[in-house]
Amino acid sequence: MVTKIDHIGIAVKNLEETLKFYGDVLGIKCVSQEVVEEQKVRVAFLPVGDTEVELLESTSEDGPIAKFIEKKGEGIQHIAFKVDNIEEAIRELEEKGVRMIDEKPRYGAGGARIAFLHPKSTSGVLIEISQRD
Repeated sequence: MVTKIDHIGIAVKNLEETLKFYGDVLGIKCVSQEVVEEQKVRVAFLPVGDTEVELLESTSEDGPIAKFIEKKGEGIQHIAFKVDNIEEAIRELEEKGVRMIDEKPRYGAGGARIAFLHPKSTSGVLIEISQRD
């Protein structure tokens, strides 16, 4: 089902400051940014090899990233795994008893179709499955 790690999502308070660290200190450059209104988030993509770091800054005080940071602080928010067929992957996960946050794919950053698995089914890790066409 899973073909590779697609990206690691990191929740940050200030995207511009964090981008300076990744670029100036680590030498990892941002290739694109976008706002995903439905998720109340501004996203920056930083490729590393054949995967990406996805920096996530909330655009609203009541957004999921703002709530995550309030509860847990800045840091890794999720790990995304690439799948070839997201509908098939969701069906297979549900058949295996995995609790899903998303029972149907939704729009994600970078034109991906995504779905999240509930952390109660994954030893506390928020896992995203992602299909990019």
